[in-house]
Order: sequence, then C-alpha cells, then structure tokens
Amino acid sequence: MKVLIVEDDPLHRSYLHEAVSAALPECDTVIEAENGIAGERLARDHRSAHIVMDLQMANRNGIEAARAIWKERPETRILFWSNYSDEAYVRGVSRIVPDGAAYGYVLKSASDERLKLALRSIFVESQCVIDREVRGLQQKSLSHARSFTDSEYEVLVDIALGLTDRAIARRRNLSLRSVQNRLQHLYDKLEVYQTTAADPDDSRFNLRARAVTVAFLRKLLNYSALERAEAELQDWLREH
Repeated sequence: MKVLIVEDDPLHRSYLHEAVSAALPECDTVIEAENGIAGERLARDHRSAHIVMDLQMANRNGIEAARAIWKERPETRILFWSNYSDEAYVRGVSRIVPDGAAYGYVLKSASDERLKLALRSIFVESQCVIDREVRGLQQKSLSHARSFTDSEYEVLVDIALGLTDRAIARRRNLSLRSVQNRLQHLYDKLEVYQTTAADPDDSRFNLRARAVTVAFLRKLLNYSALERAEAELQDWLREH
C-alpha cells in the first residue's frame, strides 16, 4: 500500500507520517508533497496511492487538488485533514466527491486514535469517516430551514465576485426576476435588511456588500472558496 501525504506544514507532515506508519502496518511506501500542485503530480505518478490531504495550502488548496485527482481517478480514497469546519469548506468538499467514493473529513483537533481509526476505515475498509462537527454542518446545510440551497449559494458567490444581476442571470441561465428572488432569499436568511436613518433617502447599507460581509463572518465564504470561484469565473468569461 502507498499513502501520499499532501500538507504544507513540515511538522504536520511528520506527524501524519508517524500516524500512517502506526495505523497502517501494511503501508510500505509513504510519499510526501508540500502543496497541492506537487500532490497532484505525485498522485498521477503513484496511481495506486491513497491520500491524506490538508485543505488550506499555498499555490493550490486541497479542494482544487482533490478535484483534479478525482477527475482522473474517481476511485482514489482521500482523507481530508483540516483545521477548518467552515461551511465554505464543507460545501466545497461535498461538491467534488465522486459517487461511491470512500473519503473522510477529520479535524486536526481530533485525537490520535481518531485519526488512526479514520486512516484504517477509509484506506483498508473503504468506509467514509466524517467528524461529528463536520457531519452536523452537512446535515444542517441540507435540512435547516434557514440554510442555503445550492442555487442560492451560487448567487451569494456571484455577488461576492462583483457580478451584476444581469451578469448572474446570464451566467446561471436564469431570468432577471429569478436572480432578484434568490437575492431576496439570501438577504432574509442572512438577516440583512435596509436600515434607514431619519432621512428616507439616507440608506445605511448596500445590501449586496452587507450580505457578503455577514457571509464571511458566518464562515459561509472564505478565501479558498472565492479563489476557486474566481478561477471558475475567469473560465466562464473566456468562453463568453
């Protein structure tokens, strides 16, 4: 068995190397990559490798690297090991997991035993392992009355990128009215409203900017999510 560790922190790479060796005595090769770009290359070179992947890394984050790896080999087993359980990361991972894939999402705050159990469960037993905190966020995202639908989340990202209503409509193949309805749903769920001063013409908030700010504070958006979204936007702009 080969295991590829993709982690930009040397201390964390060393810790993972020890954890893999302890949890997987059948592992005869441990390969290390210091960022997502190197991780993609090594995953391609070592086609049978299982992967432990950090999410937030310089040059290429874990979501982008995992998406490229899964595109070529959807059967690859990946354990995401991260400091973050933000909804932006959870949504980002959920969007790219192939049907039937064995994968995991374990927080770096988890115990040594929890990490070792996840490594064996995913790489040996082909099971999915999701930390309780992350699983709770996934379930909340799917079922909570005030959670965002995927289409509403797309519009949130689009306004964070600075797109106008008409540009969003064109990009998402929506009517202008549909875009405006989704924006209103966003404002309601984020509890962003137009507060005015004594002068009715003196509006205190730009609702779009305020919605983006609140989304960042609630960890619905983060740098990695917008970095990925910006790359997708540039691809769309080149095609249109």
